[in-house]
Amino acid sequence: GGEETRRGLRDILFGGTLAAAFSVIASGLKLFAESISVWLTAGASVVRLTMGFSLALVGAGYMIGIVSGIAILIGMVLAWGVAVPYLTAVTPHAAGVALSDFANGLWKSQVRFIGAGMIGVAAIWTLATLFKPMLEGVRASLSTLARRQQGSTERTDQDMSPRWIIVISLAMIALLAVVFASFLSGTPVTAGLFIGLVVYAVVFAFVFGFLVAAACGYMAGLIGSSSSPISGIGIVAVILVSVLLLVSGAVDPLLATPEGGKLAIAVALFVTAAIIAVAAIANDNLQDLKTGQLVGATPWRQQVALLVGCVVGALIIPPVLNLLYNAYGFTGALPRAGMDAAQALAAPQATLMTAIATGIFTRELNWTMLGVGVALGIVLIVIDWLLARRGGVARLPVLAVGIGIYLPPMVSSALFLGAVLGWVIERGLRRRARAAGADFDAYADKPRQRGILVASGLIVGESLVGVLLAAVIGFTGKDAPLALVSGDFESTGQWWGLAALVLILVAFVRRIMPAR
Repeated sequence: GGEETRRGLRDILFGGTLAAAFSVIASGLKLFAESISVWLTAGASVVRLTMGFSLALVGAGYMIGIVSGIAILIGMVLAWGVAVPYLTAVTPHAAGVALSDFANGLWKSQVRFIGAGMIGVAAIWTLATLFKPMLEGVRASLSTLARRQQGSTERTDQDMSPRWIIVISLAMIALLAVVFASFLSGTPVTAGLFIGLVVYAVVFAFVFGFLVAAACGYMAGLIGSSSSPISGIGIVAVILVSVLLLVSGAVDPLLATPEGGKLAIAVALFVTAAIIAVAAIANDNLQDLKTGQLVGATPWRQQVALLVGCVVGALIIPPVLNLLYNAYGFTGALPRAGMDAAQALAAPQATLMTAIATGIFTRELNWTMLGVGVALGIVLIVIDWLLARRGGVARLPVLAVGIGIYLPPMVSSALFLGAVLGWVIERGLRRRARAAGADFDAYADKPRQRGILVASGLIVGESLVGVLLAAVIGFTGKDAPLALVSGDFESTGQWWGLAALVLILVAFVRRIMPAR
């Protein structure tokens, strides 16, 4: 009813206000740090304990649940409690290099590739398990189209006509060709190589993109987009794109010069970006279509609306990303000299894919660590399969473990914290329902919904403030135009930020827990 709608909006506004205020104080005024880290040494080994304060990530962790949260924690422990301490113990420590820089360098250059291998094998396993049901889904879709042509389809089965699907598909292929050609225009390549690269990019993006869209879309419609292996898809895609380009010999003329080598890497990353965009859109759209099916919507109307949404997103997202890039820069890519690298936005997936493509083209990829990740991923897949056969809720999602290894620890820790928050609330609800003698699912339904809304508000609030601060930074040309303190305040700001985070989590719980 109307009261429930108003309460839901208030819950979103509550979470958004909390996250916005925290983000302004932390990212704008710099009174709160954005994470807290403690570095420990045991002999020559270095161990890092850290906690990120991002409320958007806490909200995301709340939504993914405790099973994925524990898997991410396991990945983080494997990275920073096992791999990094071992590597720091056996790797010579250069004089004058801080412990934190030494450990971070080893994580970036070696440990992350364990996570990449694990994520890649998890994605391949997921695609393999989905292959048969995916084919059955495609067959069912074609059957539905055939019935539609005979005029026997119900309203809730009415998709866009095959004619329009073919026209739109051909238009997208032409648009892909224009985009790739525009990307390569002005580069020092021959006409033959130019055409060859464009054709290769279009064919790979279309064929692999179709398979990825079918698999990711099927999984998103079945169990939700949060479980779709998009990170693994990106890693598999960049490896395939780069290896095929290298094996074909098409980029050999480019690899003869450093500038040409960078162009080859850029082509591989650009094609991979198209694949990831396909996967992300398939995740979102198929989940929306599934929701529409549950509420009795007309599919073709949804599909038209989703196409409009894709166009609007394509017009809005690039300027926003460009604004963020010019304001903060991304890790390893700063737009201007003299910018504070510590303020650069972390782009772990993009950084990792860049490292993979660079390693393949320079023939210096850390295959050993990738192999370790693949082997460890296979072991975890077997363990997860055995847990699934036993039944119950205990699982070990390999993709989440790999993500915990290759994401920065302040990101992984914030996701885990959000998952723990959801678990604590769930246990509290179960205890109160038992005390009240009520059915748990009925008792917990509204608090669960409110929790999701507040968590969504956390994500929206921090995101909007991030864009607004980027606009202020871009307008003023200063890295921290609103800062009230200097960098010397960082250590104090860590504890202030931690205290504020604890208070916000308490407010979150009090907001959604029903009165006794």
